[in-house]
Amino acid sequence: MDAQTLVDERGELWLTLAPLWLEREPGERDYARMIEEIERHGLTLRELEWIFRLELAPVLARHQMSVVGEWRGFDDHKLMKQLVAHNLRLKGWRRKSWALFSGLTTMMTRHRWNELMVRLMVERGEMP
Repeated sequence: MDAQTLVDERGELWLTLAPLWLEREPGERDYARMIEEIERHGLTLRELEWIFRLELAPVLARHQMSVVGEWRGFDDHKLMKQLVAHNLRLKGWRRKSWALFSGLTTMMTRHRWNELMVRLMVERGEMP
């Protein structure tokens, strides 16, 4: 897959989900926007989990752990370049390594992700 295809297929979704890694807790509007974008892509919960763990967390967790990281907002252009570069290299041993260590890269955001997944399941009628 080339860079433009990644941007076309995942770009909006990645940028919409990126606020899960910001300093502030997402608000109702943030979660609603995320759900709308997820539904637009028609992704399953399993597909979303792998996007969270392999495509997003390795890049965005670095921002959380950095002393000079971007905590209040992201430069969308810079973030997209980082996400595309990461995902173009996400093959073979790199993919397996990130899958193995994804618990570490997702732990600071897991509670927000779980909240989003519950809201998504309620929206889809999969949960009361």
